[in-house]
Amino acid sequence: MTAEADGAARFDELIHPSTRLALVATLAAADWAEFAFLKEHLALSDSALSKQLSTLEEAGYLSTERRLTGRRRTVRARLTAAGRSAYTGHIAALRAIIGDTT
Repeated sequence: MTAEADGAARFDELIHPSTRLALVATLAAADWAEFAFLKEHLALSDSALSKQLSTLEEAGYLSTERRLTGRRRTVRARLTAAGRSAYTGHIAALRAIIGDTT
């Protein structure tokens, strides 16, 4: 059950910074996303994206998978159930803050 489904709007300080919010929103729209796609889509350096992925993975919000494709190592990421719940709860909290102003 997602946060929106159970009505639990929860502001999430971990997701709230714009870079992490954009990253989680991108992952919410996909099953898996490749590191290269995320880097380009979010206009982040390798180190900045790696740091954000690590922070969210340590919190249990996403998981990463490292794969060997030919001679090249690739990384991809996806939201966990906890990450998806935190994201939907955060969006619900933002909507509650905004209220009827839109």
